[in-house]
Amino acid sequence: MDDNLGIRRALEILLPLHFKEVKTIPSPATLVTSLEQFQPDVVLLDMNFNTSINTGNEGLYWAGEIKKMVPEVEVVLFTAYADIQLAVEGMKRGAFDFIVKPWDNDKLIEVLTAARDKARKAMKRDVRSEQGMTESGLTRDLMFWGASPAMRSIRKTLDKIAPTDATVLITGENGTGKDVLARKIHAHSLRSEKPMVAVDAGAITETLFESELFGHVKGAFTDAHTDHVGKFEQADGGTLFLDEIGNIPLHLQAKLLRVIQNRSVIRVGGSQAIPVNIRLICATNMNLTQLVRGGRFREDLYYRINTVHIALPPLRERKEDIVPLAQLFLERYAEKYHRPLTGITPEAAEILQAQTWNGNIRELQNCIEKAVILSDGKELTEKDIQRDAGSGSGMTNDGSVIPGLTRNPEGNAQILLHDEAEEERLVREAMQRSNGNISAAAKMLGVSRPTLYAKLKKYGL
Repeated sequence: MDDNLGIRRALEILLPLHFKEVKTIPSPATLVTSLEQFQPDVVLLDMNFNTSINTGNEGLYWAGEIKKMVPEVEVVLFTAYADIQLAVEGMKRGAFDFIVKPWDNDKLIEVLTAARDKARKAMKRDVRSEQGMTESGLTRDLMFWGASPAMRSIRKTLDKIAPTDATVLITGENGTGKDVLARKIHAHSLRSEKPMVAVDAGAITETLFESELFGHVKGAFTDAHTDHVGKFEQADGGTLFLDEIGNIPLHLQAKLLRVIQNRSVIRVGGSQAIPVNIRLICATNMNLTQLVRGGRFREDLYYRINTVHIALPPLRERKEDIVPLAQLFLERYAEKYHRPLTGITPEAAEILQAQTWNGNIRELQNCIEKAVILSDGKELTEKDIQRDAGSGSGMTNDGSVIPGLTRNPEGNAQILLHDEAEEERLVREAMQRSNGNISAAAKMLGVSRPTLYAKLKKYGL
């Protein structure tokens, strides 16, 4: 970014010889939009943009703003010899390095390359720290903002709400990254140094619900041999993430509401109210408004958890993000499985964009992983993608998604197959994969536990 046309033209000739994509702009007027759309690794930033002002303060200001907006982007300052002291100050404020005009081409390329490499390493660390690591060293999911208007809007919302203690409700289909977004909010909050405690509310049995969330005292029930600290207390000072909140039975919702309102818990078997200081984030794949209308979700609880509502779009509604996201997964799995893959052919990319991806990001990730394993070339081809996306029962590798399921008016996935034998097979497979865990099997199928109970009774399983 430089206001001098001659300098911009010189850079437009030099830099594309060494970097894949280069964009120049004359002033900070379009900086924010350019950062969102172009998504650079590095910004080469002039120290002055107004010919009548040469204090360098503009460069320092915008260097700080860039690091606030996108901390993972590295800033290299472009400065005249007289402003070297200002450039040093800029580095103290987070800039990567500085280049003095008139510049040496080799030195410029060397510094920009180092900045780019650092930015990409930082992005990988950021993804790992926010998502958590699997045993393989890869992330379970990826918070990829992409270029879609919906995701850009969500990112702006996150920047506004993360530093507050506002209660957040995240909705979206399975596999859209609701838990990932919750961790992102916590990571950017003022509570980031404190724990974030995640609870799958739909997987807790009714008999253990109060004990798990609120804790219990020794002797409260037969197996209560010691005091137990519940999830609310564990999250004290930090964030409590209640996933699948729509699955909580109605009579337990009242107890949850009381704790949220009072910001204190009474352990099962105890009598002392224990204050808890938490930031609450909830998530569900259900349409809570419809559940409220149907009398299956408390209206007062709904409004209590819905201070800020973020609706994550399904992958099919952000098609421009599919191929870039697939490329990120390709790079990670190519490294993991020691494959020489570097890209995706246009034909394969076309197939990826044509898929409905009912399992969303999770399904795409699984597809790319298997394609990488089976591929023999340096690029994922149409054959690799078709072999994966068009085969099998439609259930993902981890059993979490069954593409082809329709959704009822409440937004919940439900098994509605004309072939009962196929329906029975899928239910049986989910139960086998989950080792008989009803909650886990229901999650694999994308249905509620009551729906799965009905199917198990229907087929005598």
